[in-house]
Amino acid sequence: MCGIVGYIGYREAYPIVIKGLKRLEYRGYDSAGVMLYDGEELKLCKTKGKVSDLEKKASKAITTNGTIGIGHTRWATHGVPNDVNSHPHLSNSGDLAIIHNGIIENYAPLKEELIKRGYVFHSDTDTEVLVNLIEEVQKKENLKLGKAVQVALNQVVGAYAIAVFDKKNPNEIVAARLGSPLAIGVGEGEYFIASDASPFIEYTSNAIYLEDGEMANIRLHKAMKIRKIKDDSLVDPYIQELQMNLEQIEKGGYDHFMLKEIYEQPNVIKDTYRGRLHANEGIIQMAGVEDNLEKFLNADRIIIVACGTSWHAGLVAEYIFEEFARISVEVEYASEFRYRNPIINSKDVVIAISQSGETADTMAAIKLAKEHGAFVFGVCNVVGSSISRETHAGAYTHAGPEIGVASTKAFTTQITVLTMIALRLAKAKGTLSNSAFHAYLQELEIIPEKVKEALETNEKAKEIASVFKDAPNCLYLGRGYNFPVALEGALKLKEISYIHAEGYPAAEMKHGPIALIDEQMPVVVIAPKQGHYDKIVSNIQEIKSRSGKIIAVVTKGDTQVRELADYVIEIPETSDALSPLITTIPLQLLSYHIAVMRGCNVDQPRNLAKSVTVE
Repeated sequence: MCGIVGYIGYREAYPIVIKGLKRLEYRGYDSAGVMLYDGEELKLCKTKGKVSDLEKKASKAITTNGTIGIGHTRWATHGVPNDVNSHPHLSNSGDLAIIHNGIIENYAPLKEELIKRGYVFHSDTDTEVLVNLIEEVQKKENLKLGKAVQVALNQVVGAYAIAVFDKKNPNEIVAARLGSPLAIGVGEGEYFIASDASPFIEYTSNAIYLEDGEMANIRLHKAMKIRKIKDDSLVDPYIQELQMNLEQIEKGGYDHFMLKEIYEQPNVIKDTYRGRLHANEGIIQMAGVEDNLEKFLNADRIIIVACGTSWHAGLVAEYIFEEFARISVEVEYASEFRYRNPIINSKDVVIAISQSGETADTMAAIKLAKEHGAFVFGVCNVVGSSISRETHAGAYTHAGPEIGVASTKAFTTQITVLTMIALRLAKAKGTLSNSAFHAYLQELEIIPEKVKEALETNEKAKEIASVFKDAPNCLYLGRGYNFPVALEGALKLKEISYIHAEGYPAAEMKHGPIALIDEQMPVVVIAPKQGHYDKIVSNIQEIKSRSGKIIAVVTKGDTQVRELADYVIEIPETSDALSPLITTIPLQLLSYHIAVMRGCNVDQPRNLAKSVTVE
């Protein structure tokens, strides 16, 4: 949530900043703003609404020339979304400008003290307090900007990624981070600052990811210096070569990023297991697992921590790990894990799952687990992200940039990684027969083709969507491996179409949800041939007897459920354990088409952010 963009160099900054903000729209926001320095004055423009609204306002309100600029998309925390609370914020003197992602938790006492010293505040934000605190430190101790930022940040409590500019020293931007991501693009005679690399990928493939507690003095015609905020010690910058390309963050002819990402799943699943899965040789090889195999094998249990869609992937993994490797697994909401004083010991393995690798609650859970001596393994998608650096070891999903707020390819690639880990452990422990192990490897290898076949249900999903697009509620039911898929299907519908939906284990329907079923209630039932087929047929009969409208996802060639269901979507057959990789596809398509037909903003649903970097 929130997006930061900055530029200092020889190009016109405005188009770079605006384009960068558009690239960060997927993070979720409610207002936007830009500050430009034209060599003499700071030019500020900000507004509630979209970046397109900012462009329109800026074209009339300010001159847009200048080679230094910062921009921001805000997701409101302190203060309602409006023009005044939007970033950037200026200090009382008008010399300093700041953009900020995060929360300053002790802003209230700081604000009270600054008011006593004569400062006037125009917004309700914690960010305006921070920029004036920096100015106060700068004046009181006669410090340059970088040192003043450092001193001020040592007085604040909270999370932040910031970029600060001082009109009195116009060849420098100071950036810092603690708990919120910040990347610096390094070009020839120019620098870029952003919440992730997408705003500057077309200009440079070299990036530095600031670590927690680091700040950077980014200066024209001078070497950039990175220091520890706490003790002022210098840090050698590590420049990474970016793995993404411009094509990956464009829509590529699709109407929405979400639809593009749904259709990318056959390829990204293959990318995720490429080089790791060797089905013909009967080998799974993952460096992060191989190097720490004994920790997994000797674990008392595995604790999976995650949020949202990643939590659902963790639930699928619980079934897979326990069946394949016979290791006890607990799946925890990261947002609750840290607050209930969990019992963790040194023989626990904690697997943290996050698409962005920046989820604040998951990061907090990781730190707690490490404090208790657990081995922490990360599963994330973004190279260089905080979780990839904070965990002891891990595995990337290789899904490529996921721009749509509603995760699709992240879910299936996370399951792919987790399935490979479970199979590798099963092989090492001998808890799967050789024939079963090889059969799973062979089946996983051809899953991308079956996902591609499942994508052929698009027109059927669209047809069903047209019938149920105005439904006020929807129920999703699944059993075993497909119970988490029911949860995920319901989440997708809620996220992007704003229809209330709930996922349940099918057998739990009798313990409450059955009271909701009538002729107005669409019920999506995941009923593949493998698994608890007879049981779920009985559940469908119970729904049918109460006049519920049944949308069934079934294995191709099914006849029994077809006779009971009002609408049927057929998918290719696979093993029960791998079925979530396929059953989720038509549910993604169904949600997508319902949202489009309802006129919803599919890629940027209201009130949601792609990367939740604050608690």
